[in-house]
Amino acid sequence: MMSGNGKMERNSGDQPCPIGNGGAVPLDRLPVLSPAQFRRAIIEACGVGGRLGAMAVLPGPADERIILALLAEDRQSRLALVGTKMPAQGEHLTALTAELPQAQAFERELAEQHGVAFADHPWPKPLRRHAELEGPAVGDDPHAFYRVDGAGIHEVAVGPVHAGIIEPGHFRFQCHGETVLHLEIQLGYQHRGAEDLMLRGTSARRLAVAETIAGDTSIGHGLAHCMLLEAVAGVEVSRRADDLRAIAIELERLANHVGDLGALCSDVGYLPGASWLGRLRGEFLNLSLELCGSRFGRGLLVPGGVRFDLPPEMHKSFLGRLAAAEADLDHIVDLVFSAPAVTSRFEGTGVVASDLAEAIGLVGPAGRASGCVRDVRHDYPFASFRRFSIEPATATSGGVMARAQIRSRECRASIDFVRARVLDLADGSLAMPMAAMRPSQVAVAMTEGWRGEIVHLAATGTDGRLNAYKIVDPSFHNWLGLALALRGNQISDFPLCNKSFNLSYAGHDL
Repeated sequence: MMSGNGKMERNSGDQPCPIGNGGAVPLDRLPVLSPAQFRRAIIEACGVGGRLGAMAVLPGPADERIILALLAEDRQSRLALVGTKMPAQGEHLTALTAELPQAQAFERELAEQHGVAFADHPWPKPLRRHAELEGPAVGDDPHAFYRVDGAGIHEVAVGPVHAGIIEPGHFRFQCHGETVLHLEIQLGYQHRGAEDLMLRGTSARRLAVAETIAGDTSIGHGLAHCMLLEAVAGVEVSRRADDLRAIAIELERLANHVGDLGALCSDVGYLPGASWLGRLRGEFLNLSLELCGSRFGRGLLVPGGVRFDLPPEMHKSFLGRLAAAEADLDHIVDLVFSAPAVTSRFEGTGVVASDLAEAIGLVGPAGRASGCVRDVRHDYPFASFRRFSIEPATATSGGVMARAQIRSRECRASIDFVRARVLDLADGSLAMPMAAMRPSQVAVAMTEGWRGEIVHLAATGTDGRLNAYKIVDPSFHNWLGLALALRGNQISDFPLCNKSFNLSYAGHDL
């Protein structure tokens, strides 16, 4: 709705605006609340089982920019949007973080990217920026690390450059003897400006960026991006394309879960598990290769559907290779979880209690291992999961063992799902023609990547072009969980705890 002076008139109601996964709503339906109402709406929603899925800024003149929050109520499978105007220069918002710890990274990001000033944030340190970059002031040193003082306390700094080929990140341990009292994680070394590239690139370039936000999650992020564009354009893909997309994302989950189980075995010196599971990871990667020509799923997805089919003449070979990998996986997983060398190291290590996991908003296997019952495939189903649900695998012990067992159980469920979909592929075209994107819309797309919930949120301007794009990788929620998992553990358990989360530096840094 436009006013006489040409400005967008927004909804002045005080209720969040419902939106579906893979849905879009007109911008003028968004409720724009006062800062106090905005804060209260978020805290009240999170107090009755909701949580923050994303926070973004919609562009406009200085006095028209909107801070937008995506609220998720998993048990009711409800998503909603609520906004408030950006504070004017010299004004501030009261921080959510002290009452809602899961907001800490979102608010630090808003301060860093958009200059939003927050009062009473307990640790307003730049999220990704480093000392040579301009950032918001935090005392005398905006980049100071938290420090524990006292007799016998010592500090261990690791990274950002590590052995091998892993990505860079800095870990600062405060220890008493071998016991970790506090771990602070500094990231930002992999920042590539992915969100900005989404706004500046061509459609083909945007998809390539989406597939490489986290290189091991090409399908998870690529699918969220395609769903987002389809929502804005009002395009619905065929059931066959949905089936092929779901097969691809489950193959991605299988390859990474199996690889993680093997890496966990390697970290405790159980070489039979490490070698067998490492080989089996390759089997699932090769099934992705057979589906689309890439072991990492790149090139399969397009807005409107998929590029490649799985024709009937390929089914027998595909299912035979899946069955062979399943038999080997069942055998080696049974050996792993019955080996004292494994169980003695996994059990009781790196525990994140259920109440703490809920407070900080853990997602994915890390969250489900601590009793957080949330899975986009079940709560906000997309692709074929709208017709064929997968029940979340959960545990409550919250340690390395639980995170490993969740991966094992999810592998079995994914194999069953892939087999069923290949045996009963729906009919339909591979790709529907894309329409033009509708103007003045905001859209949300969520997928359940193998690390957990992925959110892509975007808005279009009056010309129908993207003018805002926000990405939330599951690692954005979960890095704090790794830091808290180390408290009270031996510093020598860090590699094991780190691998049990296996978070993405690039996915966080964007």
